[in-house]
Amino acid sequence: MKISQITFVASMLLAMSCAYAQDSNLPQAKYTAHNKGKFFVSWGGNRETYSTSSIRYTGTNYDFTVQNATAHDKPKGWHIDYINPSKMTIPQTNFKMGYFFADQYSISIGVDHMKYVMTQNQTALITGTINLPGYNGIYVNEPIDFTDGTFLQFEHTDGLNYIHTEIARFADISNWFGIRNTDKIQINFTEGLGAGLLYPKTNTTLLGKARHDDFHFSGYGVSAKAGLNVTFLKHFYVQGEFKYGYINMDDIRTTQNAADKASQHFTFFERIIAVGGIFKL
Repeated sequence: MKISQITFVASMLLAMSCAYAQDSNLPQAKYTAHNKGKFFVSWGGNRETYSTSSIRYTGTNYDFTVQNATAHDKPKGWHIDYINPSKMTIPQTNFKMGYFFADQYSISIGVDHMKYVMTQNQTALITGTINLPGYNGIYVNEPIDFTDGTFLQFEHTDGLNYIHTEIARFADISNWFGIRNTDKIQINFTEGLGAGLLYPKTNTTLLGKARHDDFHFSGYGVSAKAGLNVTFLKHFYVQGEFKYGYINMDDIRTTQNAADKASQHFTFFERIIAVGGIFKL
């Protein structure tokens, strides 16, 4: 090899070495720049609003429908029960765990522990037939006052459990707020679709029959959500969501007799705030 060739190779090696040294001084890629392969888990609380619902009750010697019944949730408020392991089912809660299969997309499983209480202080119209002592009759848009609870009490209060799978998209919008170091704080917009089963514990007193309160797979639900996720110090986050969904339950247990059941469908609007962690194993 000629001297000139040796000099050229040496010069190239020196240039490459200087370039590498300069690159090594550049900022390293941020942990929050990529989500693929990360797991997350969260816990939080919720409030719900429900549409009216026509509820059909069927069984031995009766078949009637309560038309356009109103219902509400049963909030606990800010309370230690949210983090008390022995009382976590008393408030309205949300649990979720999931995995990012791409930087912007995750799949998760979760339980929305909502509570549904048919408003007791209401007069609703019923239509149908009842052949039971004290309630015999053919009802056609007959107004019934539920206030004293002797005719009907009906609620899913332990609870209206929506067990679902969800696909969600995350978009980093930190630059909208002038945030450059997302490893310290990162703001994400999230949206997603979910579907799953309803496993309520329905508390019912119906037509003088013995009170019934038990868990039972009763139907299905679908939902769509949108919200904001604020991640701190790479691994901890607070997330607020609005969720709108549809629930259809055609097999609700109402008494000790398996032949007695109710069916209903309605929409819900859920507001959620949760705290969680995100990490790689």
